[in-house]
Amino acid sequence: MAQEILRKEETLAMRKKLIGQSCRLFYSEDPVKIIRARGQYLFDENGKQYLDCISNVQHVGHCHPTITKAAAAQMDLLNTNSRFLHDNIVLYADRLAATLPKKLCVFYFVNSGSEANDLALRLARQYTRHEDVIVLDHAYHGHLMSLIDISPYKFRKLAGQKECVHVAPLPDTYRGIYREDHPNPGQAYADTVKDVIEDVHKKGRKISAFFAESLPSVGGQIILPQGYFSKVAEYVRSAGGVFVADEVQTGFGRVGHHFWAFQLQGDDFCPDIVTMGKPMGNGHPLACVATTAEIAGAFTANKVEYFNTFGGNPVSCAIGLAVLDVIEEEDLRGNAVRVGAHLKDLLTKLKTRHELIGDVRGVGLFVGLELVTDREKTPATEAHVVFFISTDGPWENVLKFKPPMCFSMENAELVVECIDRILSAVVLEVHLKMADRWNESIANDHRPHKTAYPNPTTMLEWI
Repeated sequence: MAQEILRKEETLAMRKKLIGQSCRLFYSEDPVKIIRARGQYLFDENGKQYLDCISNVQHVGHCHPTITKAAAAQMDLLNTNSRFLHDNIVLYADRLAATLPKKLCVFYFVNSGSEANDLALRLARQYTRHEDVIVLDHAYHGHLMSLIDISPYKFRKLAGQKECVHVAPLPDTYRGIYREDHPNPGQAYADTVKDVIEDVHKKGRKISAFFAESLPSVGGQIILPQGYFSKVAEYVRSAGGVFVADEVQTGFGRVGHHFWAFQLQGDDFCPDIVTMGKPMGNGHPLACVATTAEIAGAFTANKVEYFNTFGGNPVSCAIGLAVLDVIEEEDLRGNAVRVGAHLKDLLTKLKTRHELIGDVRGVGLFVGLELVTDREKTPATEAHVVFFISTDGPWENVLKFKPPMCFSMENAELVVECIDRILSAVVLEVHLKMADRWNESIANDHRPHKTAYPNPTTMLEWI
């Protein structure tokens, strides 16, 4: 029996009544009600189609038939916890191992990126016997209390920074303390981490881990300078800590030429722990921690069993295997390279037409467009309200592109065309307001040198 679809107004009223108000909706003034999806498209209750530019969770596309078929087939056969011996968990771990450096050879399956990052903290602290963590400014690593504690994006709005958490500058070469014109920004930013470590030691404390997204997303779609991770890892390991790479948003080929974003830092760099989540289940709750035999051994040596009821169950692993199949069979990494480059090129050309665009950055299908009010890089903190894609960054002025990996050339062209029209409308609106104010002043000032403001509608010829 088909489930009745409520009217949008009824759904919204029930949500306001039954769901915690801290669980926010996109477009809160007039939320979009989505009832089905396919590929990179979403459809509302009236059949209107939306192009999805932000769902990095539905990594290979919404409702991909290969994924849904694999999930249904395994669910019809068996689903149980990982204490029973089953093929799927080991086959999936083996497939993941083939994408990672050899020393990352032990896997723990969980249900979400937050669970993965929480477990990574436990592993690091058990292995090092230290407690303190270094994180990047504006970082977000999950919603568990342990992760809010190491997420400046969250803890600065709540209880504040704990004594065991230390914040290093975000390696942002656009508006950070070391910029594009610095001769070696990777080394310079790594040295700020070295300074943090020295300060920690002066306080009589010790580092357990440096914890960072391989490409900071909430921080503003930041592309890290070359050499940064290698030098940070050197400093952190010398201090007795481990390096944790958070790939929850950026893994599984999103950057195109590499399967993992940390690989952008060079073939000689390898984290001690890698966390993954969001894209690996294509919308199904599936996440993982990969680490070394030495770190896993220390975790086992504490004599406390690690058990996760749903982590690594046969259905989740069947879905994970299907996602890997689709990435390979549909050449989605290649698509990320081609479409991502096209999108960046179109946005860069758009930058020459709109002074509101301060920076275009990204790799593969991880792209950011930073809005400014002037060439002094003042963040355009109000302009984001007109866009249909999400924003992030310290000032919420960076448009984020993290679409399903099936995003096409035509999709990229449509997005840029829409942004062009929206920015033109923003400029025209500003001039209309200026004209109103200027002409209003003329009505009260009859001095001959004051002339009417140019007709704003003629500006469409050059916008």
